[in-house]
Amino acid sequence: MNRRTLGNGGPQVSALGLGCMGMSEFYGQGDEKESIAVIHRALDLGMNFLDTADMYGKGANEELVGRAIRDRRDEVVLATKFGVKREGASRSIENSPEYIRAACDASLLRLGIDHIDLYYMHRRNPEVPIEESVGAMAELVKEGKVGHLGLSEVSAKTLRAAASVHAIAALQSEYSLFTRGLEAEILPAARDLGVGLVAYSPISRGFLTGTLPPADQLPDDDFRKWFPRNSGENAAHNAALAAEVRKIADAAGVTAAQISLAWLLAQGDDVVPIPGTKRLTYLEENAAAADITLTAEQLDALVAAVPADAVRGTRYPSMSEIER
Repeated sequence: MNRRTLGNGGPQVSALGLGCMGMSEFYGQGDEKESIAVIHRALDLGMNFLDTADMYGKGANEELVGRAIRDRRDEVVLATKFGVKREGASRSIENSPEYIRAACDASLLRLGIDHIDLYYMHRRNPEVPIEESVGAMAELVKEGKVGHLGLSEVSAKTLRAAASVHAIAALQSEYSLFTRGLEAEILPAARDLGVGLVAYSPISRGFLTGTLPPADQLPDDDFRKWFPRNSGENAAHNAALAAEVRKIADAAGVTAAQISLAWLLAQGDDVVPIPGTKRLTYLEENAAAADITLTAEQLDALVAAVPADAVRGTRYPSMSEIER
């Protein structure tokens, strides 16, 4: 698979990465054996960029990824995150320097590695100055525990402030045909600063495939059940948009997931989508999108089918922790 460079002097990663979150939580029951097989197959396909976080499965996802790459560490650009602190059923955002250092050490232990290639602040607590948090992250780089720094879901203002302290290789934010709000200010700021964009939920959590059941048909352990975009009138409206995407995909001889990923890849060489899956079939389908080149007419048709403000419903039940 072709490589893309994240940031100025950042890591070289596969054009498509693999989001590992759903292997441990949020999308129903996982299967560790198949999940590890998915990771190994991703590496076989040249998909070397793996994404996890300390809050996924309350650490279980890092442990799973660590077991999967134990004998293949040199093939992997590994990204993980800190910042979402889970205690029982409650969550809080923690960005203090002391917490960052402890979180990094805990992630290294769970992953069974001696350094993290790309370390993200998962969410920002505005009560802690971003300069203070990034300063602590920069110390981890000096100590050799971390290779490159990243932020997730921050505003353009926060990104600029962070980059004044230390080089930021990547900004991870939700980006897809269904989620394009960052195109106005955040993506231009990232490009001005030389920061790569890692696009999570690039198929809009399955919505763009046109096969996601309505919220009331999803099990309680699938967090999409609680998302406004998949509820009530929003679901029907958005499903109609996804159907238009699927028509364009059918005409091109590809799947809706593939055309959605190909559209993102066409937005610039600094954009790296990280579709998540725990199934080998979907992994193979997603990986094939890296070889699809869309025509200008197809790109225009996709944007016409899903204008930037067409999707109804917020991305999360609560948006209070987004783009601070």
